[in-house]
Amino acid sequence: METDCNPMELSSMAGFEEGSELNGFEGTDMKDMRLEAEAVVNDVLFAVNNMFVSKSLRCADDVAYINVETKERNRYCLELTEAGLKVVGYAFDQVDDHLQTPYHETVYSLLDTLSPAYREAFGNALLQRLEALKRDGQS
Repeated sequence: METDCNPMELSSMAGFEEGSELNGFEGTDMKDMRLEAEAVVNDVLFAVNNMFVSKSLRCADDVAYINVETKERNRYCLELTEAGLKVVGYAFDQVDDHLQTPYHETVYSLLDTLSPAYREAFGNALLQRLEALKRDGQS
């Protein structure tokens, strides 16, 4: 069975609502997409060659852009909105308005479709964590 859940996602999301005053909308559910984008980058940076929030494309409360280079050296520009993430360009900081790509609920799902090397790196990292937990449980 395939899942979009990252075990580390739960711990990184736990304090999000508490920090809502950081985006100037204290007491609302409005998210600052730049902060969301930074969290996305930090979650999967280990499994790609390069990933960063775009500094040249407009970020707002409802949209942010992330540049990613996969281990296969393919470059993408991703759009992050409440709907999820989707590829909007095939180069850093490039938005092709005519490109029709599907939204993915998570960055894990998106990268899983784009990069077999991501899938392998993610699986290896998960295996290493499980082995570490097993060692800790035996000591």
